[in-house]
Formats: sequence, structure tokens, C-alpha cells
Amino acid sequence: MRKITARASARVARTAFEIARGRRRKVTAVHKANVLKLTDGLFLREVRRVAQDFPEVELDELIVDAAAAHLIRSPDRFDVIVTTNMFGDILSDEASELCGSLGLGGSINAGDTVCVAQAQHGSAPDIQGRNLANPTSLILSAAMLLDWRARRDGNARMAEAARLIEDAVEAVLADPATRTRDLGGSRGTAEFTAAVVAAVAG
Repeated sequence: MRKITARASARVARTAFEIARGRRRKVTAVHKANVLKLTDGLFLREVRRVAQDFPEVELDELIVDAAAAHLIRSPDRFDVIVTTNMFGDILSDEASELCGSLGLGGSINAGDTVCVAQAQHGSAPDIQGRNLANPTSLILSAAMLLDWRARRDGNARMAEAARLIEDAVEAVLADPATRTRDLGGSRGTAEFTAAVVAAVAG
């Protein structure tokens, strides 16, 4: 059983379009409305309705099967993907693995007034306290939280801070010498984090 409502679908769609407006101006709605006619049909209807408020943003629609294939074959075709929880969970893991590791994906649970940042891979208790975890997911989640605050409050400084963190992570990951062990490097959690901090400051 799953619960899909028009209100929740419209809220997540509006967030997707607002994010896309500041990026490459494209939203891909991923669904299975050809089979899940009632629930995904309702979701798709609300996405299309919200899209009318954002004429400057392109709306693309893909059935989830095709979306999973295109994510591997031509990931550059995507900018912002809006979908339901189950499909989003699967596709976000797929996208992270395409980048090299589940530990590379940022993650937030965002509402209108509350937002929670968390590492996409969870708490990883099996390697807790051993300086082994790749902190990229948690760092990028913090950047996403700053960006959410920036959009909610109209705070340009928070948006700039989010961009600086993302750029720093990208720069550190680009150098094989500063990558964590799961990515073929030799750095531990603390060393990688220190390198990111230095990149932000520098």
C-alpha cells in the first residue's frame, strides 16, 4: 500500500521546478502511470499542473523503466528528477553508484518549514569510529541544507556557502591522492574532511 495525494505531489513538484529554475531549467517527471493509473496518474497530473507556473522550465516525462536505462546510457539528459518515494530511492542509489559510490550522494528530507540533512547511505555502524567512512555524502547533505535555507529565506550568502562546499568536494575528489579508500585513495574520514575544509577556505 502507498499513499499518493494531490497536495503532496504538487508540493514536491513545485520544489523540483524551483530548484531547476536555478540550474539547467529542466525537470524530468518519472512515473509508472501506464500501470499505476490511479496513483502515478494523479502524481503526473499535479506535476503537469505545477509546470504551468514555470514556463521557463522544460518538463520531460519518462516511465521509470526508461529513466533507469537513460540514467546509465545518457545521464547528461537529466537535471532535476521529480518522482515518488520508491522510484526516487532506487534512482538516487543508481545515480550514486554511477558516480563511483553510494557514499557520494547528498540527501535531505525537505518540507516547507523543516529540513533534515542526512548521509544517503545511513549511519554505517559497522565502520563507526574507524576513520574509514567516506564523509562526502554527509558534507554534500549539509550543502543541500544550506541551499534549502537559502531558497526558503532568500539568503544569498547561504547559497554561496553551499556552492563553495560543493566546489570544494568536487576539487578534492578530482585528485586521486585525496580520495578515500572506497574510491581507490588512501585518505581516511578525518583527512578527507580536512582537505575539503582547506579547499573551502583556500
